[in-house]
Amino acid sequence: MRVHISMLKDGDQLASDAFNNYGLNVMAKGTRLTSYEISKLTQHNIDYVDVEMEQSEAKSTVAEHRTIESGLSPKWLPAMQPLYQNAIEGCGNLFRKAFEEGKVMEEDVDKTFGPLLTSFQMERDVVSMLLLLNTTDDYTYQHSVQVGMLSYYLAAWMGHNEEEATRIGKAGFLHDIGKCRIPNEILNKPEKLTDEEYREVKRHTLYGEEIILSTYDDPFLSTAALQHHERMNGTGYPHGINGEEISPIAKIVAVADVYSAMISTRAYQEKRDLQYVLRDLYRMSFHELDPQTTHTFIRHMIPNFIGKQVELDSGQTGTIIMTHPTEFFRPLIQIGEEFIDLSLNRDLEITLIYM
Repeated sequence: MRVHISMLKDGDQLASDAFNNYGLNVMAKGTRLTSYEISKLTQHNIDYVDVEMEQSEAKSTVAEHRTIESGLSPKWLPAMQPLYQNAIEGCGNLFRKAFEEGKVMEEDVDKTFGPLLTSFQMERDVVSMLLLLNTTDDYTYQHSVQVGMLSYYLAAWMGHNEEEATRIGKAGFLHDIGKCRIPNEILNKPEKLTDEEYREVKRHTLYGEEIILSTYDDPFLSTAALQHHERMNGTGYPHGINGEEISPIAKIVAVADVYSAMISTRAYQEKRDLQYVLRDLYRMSFHELDPQTTHTFIRHMIPNFIGKQVELDSGQTGTIIMTHPTEFFRPLIQIGEEFIDLSLNRDLEITLIYM
């Protein structure tokens, strides 16, 4: 049975070897887990392991609630869902107040985003959380909440301490606040924008910087709003700067912004498959997005695929057993008794992942 490490308990026994993101065998099959072993798995950033299912447990509902992949609601969902919805509603109130008053109140930001962030700091499987919590309502506000959460995680993955990661998460949460000045008929227009409409949309970065500086004496936060659409090759906006001219925090928020936008359903875009979203991010890392930031993000998202069923272009179906630290999209696949390493077998491609 595949189990998230947050759901492990003393006495569980590994049903297979546990590997970290670099392919290192951290713990052998058959290891009986104690708090020490569970801590070691955590230190190696291992999200899921296979454990033997006791006969008594197999007959109970306990096992069903120990894995997100069972298809049932995980135990955190009832508590997290209202916090997520409250954050979306609170974000809407922040946007309305920013439009009316030209600024946001710092205590309103903390009251809206703080409780959700505190709860999410306890969970490590951000991919599953966002997939389960994602709705089709209030795209702009939900997007802001998601970018805040993703920016926090990505900052932590890149080595920022808790205080810095929280600050970067807040910057992600506020990155689109300038859109409060863009008419909804433009933001939600299903057809292609006119040149003038697109110019107005691009101004949200300048509006956002102005609103944040009216609230916070902190260029750190306002720079994320201003620069999150700048690109490494100079093709972004509003100023067309490139490379080292872009703030490190804006590079983090940019990756979170693009990912959240790609996985969401909007008036002019259907929700996209997670595998193709990550492939697009990887492609963008060579020209538009910062490569180190983007690759760190992908490296921490890819392990979510372990244990998933896949279909290959040969028509075969199998299970992802292990991912590679550099060949992100060419994992080790098990088909029956056979193991196929897609990093070596270049003739095969994954066409579908069953999430």
